[in-house]
Parts: sequence; C-alpha cells; structure tokens
Amino acid sequence: MAKILTITLNPAIDVTVELDTLNIGEVNRQKASQSHAAGKGLNVAQVLRDLGHDLVVSGFLGQGNRQIFDQHFEEQSFDNQFIYVEGETRQNIKVAESSGRMTDINGKGFWVSEEAKQALKQKLENIQVDAVVISGSLPQNFSVQEFADLITWFKQQGHKVAVDTSGQALEAAITVNPWLIKPNTDELTETYHLPATTFAEQQAIFAKQQTQIENIVVSMGEHGVNWLRKTDSMHASAPKVTVKSTVGAGDSMVAGMVHGLLSQHTPQETLQTATAIASNAVTQIGFQLPPLSTIEDLKQQISISSLG
Repeated sequence: MAKILTITLNPAIDVTVELDTLNIGEVNRQKASQSHAAGKGLNVAQVLRDLGHDLVVSGFLGQGNRQIFDQHFEEQSFDNQFIYVEGETRQNIKVAESSGRMTDINGKGFWVSEEAKQALKQKLENIQVDAVVISGSLPQNFSVQEFADLITWFKQQGHKVAVDTSGQALEAAITVNPWLIKPNTDELTETYHLPATTFAEQQAIFAKQQTQIENIVVSMGEHGVNWLRKTDSMHASAPKVTVKSTVGAGDSMVAGMVHGLLSQHTPQETLQTATAIASNAVTQIGFQLPPLSTIEDLKQQISISSLG
C-alpha cells in the first residue's frame, strides 16, 4: 500500500450532538453526543488508514488541548508531524437531527505565526511519500496566496497533491493546478458565481480557468459524482441510503479517489469504490470504514457512465 501525507492546517475537535429535531430558541434534549479529533485532513487520513495505507499527518495544532489529538494519532498509528502552536485547537459544534439535517457551528481557528509556517516546511522538506492531501479551511494569518504557494512547493518536490477546500482557498488552489481537487457544486457556485449543477456547466467553469488539473471530482449529493478528466470523463450515480450525517462524506470521497488512483485501479473501479465509501459515510455519525462486504453491496447500486 501507499504512504500518504495529509495536511490539516486548521483542525478541530468535533462535538456532535444528536437530536430528534432542533427547535431554535428553545431548550433541546440531546439523544447522544460525542467528541473526536477532526479536521478534513485527519478525516481523510482515518479512511485511508482503514483502507490499509501508511499515514503521515501534519499541519498545526493548539498546544492547550493537544491530548485528544495525541491519543487519536497513537490509536490510529499515524506518524505525527504536526507543529504545535500557542492556544487551543478550535471546536466545531455539529447538531445532527433524525431527519439527516446537520447544523454546523464552526470555530475560526488559532493564529499561526511566521515561525510556525517555517517550522512546518522544515519538518516536511524532502519527505518521502506517494501523495500529499491538503484539506480544510485556513487558520488565522495563513493567506490564500500562502496556501497556493504550499501546493506549489509540494509539486516542486515531485509530489502528487490532492486538495479539498472551498471559497478563496479553492480558487487559489485551482490556479496552481494540483493533481486532484474535490469541490461540490455549491462550492463551485460560491467561488465562481456560476451555475455548476450539470457536466456542461462544470466544464465551462474549468475551461474558463484554463486549468491543467488531472482529476476534478465534483460531488453532487444525491445526484452522484462527476469526474472530469482530459479523456473519458465519468459520472457515478448515488445509491439510495438513509442519511444520518453528511460529516466526513466529502473526506471519504477524497480518500477513496486517492486510494484507487495510487492503487492503480481502473477508473471505473476507482470512482465506484470512492462513491460507495462516501455514500456509506452519510449513513452514520462518523465515517469509519465498514466491512468490505457493505462497500461491495453499495457498489452494486452504483452505475458508472461516460460523460463524452
């Protein structure tokens, strides 16, 4: 299996509260709650680890509440290459209703000094991995230009770089042509103020940017996934599942795509498996990989078609 580095610049402690229905302005009684070390890059790392890969994890973490992350890294056998900064890692509150609706209240993250940024590069310079995945939002004092520069820096070292982010960070990433990106339709519309629900609309957005990105994976919720490539773009249908939480679904898709590409699976197998892994993620609180028989059952419900 591959050795993969995931970068989480602005991680979080996710506090998920389960309710029947969220009643605004009233007292609500929780059914259950859980807290776990999170952040999009760490979510990707967990799924990739479940798929059998070796994981190096890095980025920035707050010194003040590092214990939950250190314990998580030990349990998952991650190679911890994080830079610890002053303060605490933010908390994200996620309210999960029985209907599947999720309400997020996200913290904005800590301040990252110039010294911490340099320390990150020094720690990761010349690292030997098969791919780099950079996921999530940016912390305070980390600009979108610095984000683009970080992607370019890894590319100059010869690494395949996959990126999953949104807003101005997504726009900056697209300008430097990473190996893979995974926006959803809402993120594309938010970034470029253009419709992005159809293959033609998605093609038009990226043609206008004159992008050279090899793998553009656009997730569309219940409408499936489009994989835009220079040749033989593909669509995967979405299987019928009961949605419990969408947290981690996009991260699972990224992990599944990276897994398939690095394992040299066929394009059809790669997209079908990634879609199944992401579809399974929405059926649970969390995104741990189920028995492979469950993934195989979901794959039987997913059709792959050409987007010629």
